[in-house]
Amino acid sequence: MLTSQRKRLILDILGREGEVVAKRLSKDLAISEDTIRRDLRELAAEGLLQRVHGGALPASPTVAALPTRRSLAVEAKALLGRKAARLIEPGRTVFFDGGTTNLEIVRHLPPDLRFTAVTHSPEIVVALEGHPAEVVMVGGKLFRHSMVAVGALAIEGIARIRADLLFLGITGVHAEEGLTTGDIEEAAVKRALIGRAAETVVLATAEKLGAVSPCLVAPLEDVSTLIVATDAPETAMAPLAARGVVVVRA
Repeated sequence: MLTSQRKRLILDILGREGEVVAKRLSKDLAISEDTIRRDLRELAAEGLLQRVHGGALPASPTVAALPTRRSLAVEAKALLGRKAARLIEPGRTVFFDGGTTNLEIVRHLPPDLRFTAVTHSPEIVVALEGHPAEVVMVGGKLFRHSMVAVGALAIEGIARIRADLLFLGITGVHAEEGLTTGDIEEAAVKRALIGRAAETVVLATAEKLGAVSPCLVAPLEDVSTLIVATDAPETAMAPLAARGVVVVRA
């Protein structure tokens, strides 16, 4: 089998089964594990999968540059944002993590809802300009890839606030690998947010379900509620629901 044929087969298996096990595939194809691992390395370098111990898992496309992410699943994000906005009650303190999906929550807030919004995202602050919510902005070093503040200053600011609710932005939601993202500093800030919120809600478009990014944020058990699109495939949802996460369809 040619290298290109093996790689197409690997991606087909990944799309169909949600994982590739190097040892099993090497036996099925009667080739060495080293050959399979080399193929996996090359596919990972192209951003087509995420290597893990013993094989590979689907890579999240949402680690792409911000302009690209803004164009992904636009209608689905709007539906998720509308559903999530209904979870915010008057008088509550709410953390908004950065991200194009969380921005849709702000865009769908009731115009007369009074609550306290805390965020390290300049984009979300701007989106709240005409809203009566009290806005608290957490500072730090700007991470341009996601347009959020990161680093020690951001984590220190977050540590001084307790929130009733957190809308957490992630790039991958996997039953075994947990919540992941593409940057180690951003992952640290996300963990700080989780640690200071009574409840954590994740909004996930279809391409994030079953996908994995390089940096672990937290185990799936740290999520109180997962909001997904109505048409999210049951094959992707069943392993997540089995871990005890409350799944809500938008």
